[in-house]
Amino acid sequence: MNLSYASGTSTVPLLGITIGDQFDEIVKTYPDNEALIVHHQNIRWTYRQLQQAVNECARALVACGIKKGDRVGIWSPNRYEWAVMQFATAKAGVILVNINPSYRVHELAYALNQSGCVMIVTADKFKSSDYESMIHELAPELEQAAFGQLQSEKLPQLRAVVSLAEKPGRGMLSWEEFMQRSAEVSEADLSDIQRSLSFDDPINIQYTSGTTGYPKGATLSHHNILNNGYFVARTMEFSDQDRLIIPVPLYHCFGMVMGNLGCMTHGATMIYPSEGFEPLAVLQAAEKERATAIYGVPTMFIAMLEQSGFDDFDLTSLRTGIMAGSPCPIEVLKKVQSLMNMSEVQVAYGMTETSPVSTQTRMGTPLEKQVSTVGQIHPHLEVKIIDQETGQVVPIGVPDELCTRGYSVMLGYWDNIEQTREAIDAARWMHTGDLAVMDDEGYVNIAGRIKDMIIRGGENIYPREIEEFLYTHPAISDVQVIGLPDKKYGEVVMAWVKLKEGQKVTPESLRTFCEGKIAHFKVPAYFRFTEDFPMTVTGKIRKVEMRQISVKELELDQANRIETA
Repeated sequence: MNLSYASGTSTVPLLGITIGDQFDEIVKTYPDNEALIVHHQNIRWTYRQLQQAVNECARALVACGIKKGDRVGIWSPNRYEWAVMQFATAKAGVILVNINPSYRVHELAYALNQSGCVMIVTADKFKSSDYESMIHELAPELEQAAFGQLQSEKLPQLRAVVSLAEKPGRGMLSWEEFMQRSAEVSEADLSDIQRSLSFDDPINIQYTSGTTGYPKGATLSHHNILNNGYFVARTMEFSDQDRLIIPVPLYHCFGMVMGNLGCMTHGATMIYPSEGFEPLAVLQAAEKERATAIYGVPTMFIAMLEQSGFDDFDLTSLRTGIMAGSPCPIEVLKKVQSLMNMSEVQVAYGMTETSPVSTQTRMGTPLEKQVSTVGQIHPHLEVKIIDQETGQVVPIGVPDELCTRGYSVMLGYWDNIEQTREAIDAARWMHTGDLAVMDDEGYVNIAGRIKDMIIRGGENIYPREIEEFLYTHPAISDVQVIGLPDKKYGEVVMAWVKLKEGQKVTPESLRTFCEGKIAHFKVPAYFRFTEDFPMTVTGKIRKVEMRQISVKELELDQANRIETA
């Protein structure tokens, strides 16, 4: 009997080196290649120029008393300073704490205190967020504190705040003033620190937005993220000639690992088209920079395809990219391949705790597999699908929980032994909480989160299957399927539908469309037409919030209170 297990063999060894050392090697090899282009800040740097800024920033950190193993937070949308901090902290052995740009006061305080940040680098404003005022609300003591001497009741470990504003608030240092501190530390001193680092040292903490309880700080090493970025880009056949548009947030693995580290390890070019995702800015940057690749979650690609004037853009330089972050609708992938010239676009699957990517489609993957799976196991990694009850590996074709093992599995959750043990078992398998099925060629299909599975009258229903079917309706632009409580069946299906511009349909016509094509128990009992979906800043749909809204709107509170075994 064939079991759902695969290991990624490779003739290419893992990189046994720190991020800082790898960065310096790349600068030696490709000094004049364009490294970083930031349209909204008018930045266009070669690798040599980026190295100069990175070394200056690393020396400034040391001058501010930041030591190896200290935590420094960064709270900002996509800007050049983000990339500089990422590489500089790696050179100084400082653990960079990524703070979600959409966090508010309560979440910010939790992340800073739980990780023990001694410094935070913050933007001043972004969209509806006024970062400086939130920091002052939490630490009013800043008004009277000299830089580096903060003693705050609510943020007891935080000592210093660096602001990316032109004129920062009291108690904060501007980016320029911070960088000037580098003069206090020599290049030789920085080199000594860099030589003392190990590639197994923790270098990054990323908070995962759990559906229950507080976010957990996935702690990642140089080895984790450097290799994952390298192998993601290598699987796309990246070279020093590639030019990647990065519209996904840098605070997330997709941006900082698959994007920044993927480019850096190949001498390729990182391009930030705007602070946050703007479909027009991405298309403009792709044309202007003759980009070869674009990263994004499915909702981003949908927005690009629907951008007015889309047909006027010259996207002929594009060849590849990655769609990840949430399940990719088949129809959308086909359009990206044909209309955006991204014939070699790939689908990847992973999670923050695994650095992030575990599986990826390859060049030459048959179209059928490209649009129906998240590819095969990555080099140097293992995956298996287990019966949640017994822990045994299930046969090929049987859906159950996906587990991953290898260099990519995080060191653990920061200062949280109990939840680390729940996620990573004694044999170092990371339990993903995702429902997956493997075929006999090792291709993996993600059916959804285990908790998202709908059980209607004993029938297991995977939302993804219904979403894929509804995407084939000519009037539908996007669709998300959830389960709602029901007195008779326990749960029933609901579809949130976003229509294409100018289209009109009724719930009755959509039910008719479904009848005879999908099993009767999968036909949605409810439809809700919407302009957008509740979403995290990384573009992941918040199905928990959709369910809460729908239960309230449909007055299903009574059914929701029915307890099930």
